[in-house]
Amino acid sequence: MRALRYERFGGPVEVADLADPSAPDGGAVVRVAASGLCRSDWHAWVGHDDSVHLPHVPGHEFVGIVEEVGAGVVSWRPGDRVTAPFVNGCGRCTWCRSGQAQVCPDQTQPGFTHWGSHAERVAVRAADLNLVAVPDGIDDAPAASLGCRFATSYRALTARARIAPGEWVAVYGAGGVGLSAIMIAAALGARPIAIDRSPDALRLALSLGAEHAVLAGPDAPGEVAEVTDGGAHVSVDAVGHPATLDAAVHSLRRRGRHVQIGLLPTDTSPVPMGRVIGWELDLLGSHGMAAADYPGMLALVASGALAPESLVGARVGFAEAAALLVAADAAPPVGIAVLDLGRD
Repeated sequence: MRALRYERFGGPVEVADLADPSAPDGGAVVRVAASGLCRSDWHAWVGHDDSVHLPHVPGHEFVGIVEEVGAGVVSWRPGDRVTAPFVNGCGRCTWCRSGQAQVCPDQTQPGFTHWGSHAERVAVRAADLNLVAVPDGIDDAPAASLGCRFATSYRALTARARIAPGEWVAVYGAGGVGLSAIMIAAALGARPIAIDRSPDALRLALSLGAEHAVLAGPDAPGEVAEVTDGGAHVSVDAVGHPATLDAAVHSLRRRGRHVQIGLLPTDTSPVPMGRVIGWELDLLGSHGMAAADYPGMLALVASGALAPESLVGARVGFAEAAALLVAADAAPPVGIAVLDLGRD
């Protein structure tokens, strides 16, 4: 199979011919139709994730067709059109059995713990737990974006922050995750505000449902407070940086809720705890979404309230995908780029 591969952290990302994966017991092999390009792939390439072993094939959000199932799989057969969350639960532990596979202690993640979906085929563990049927009405490119950015944002806003119609939601970062959060908040009747350093990203955010756009900088929390008459009910850091974490917390009204989606560079990033305590703020982490929680998000898509295709930007082949992965830490392209395996 063709795939993107790198042999050292920070080294060249090449298009290589590799052996096809085999379906593990209880798992499946999916023939990939499209695979979303995500900044998390850049973090893995740089060496920020200790679960990655070299040589490596990145990619963790995809859609495709089941090609092979392993022993013990009962819910899927070759020919089924599927996606999967980027966190794959083991299917055996207490967390998986209670529907919380996103915090499974024995989780696997295509593109991190094993070779991923920037390839013609990808293996998925515990297929009965982790695979999700994709409705025919969702095209490949937007379907590929659901497994990481939309799913992560959906669970962060619904299961963690529990946003309500009419609440202000301040979203720091208008990349793939942040724009997904803005679209979901708007679809659920909340009032999203986009904060980003890119005017182009802010214009896109406004077109996707943001009520206000604020240019990132030292004055951003004050601007959010002014627009919302005292601060947002919910803040989201979709970037993962000490500065955006601090600004997002300071954008909240008293008794507000902050959700951290963006991965921070260290576990010691400072949190303004004086504000958290004095204003009785809630700090919430959110780590993807289990397959069991997909029906609510897919129902929003089916209703037309959520249109993931609006966020799809470039559709690229393998060579361009390799270049985009390496450059992902620079100013990102507006919207989501997707490796379209039908292009090569």
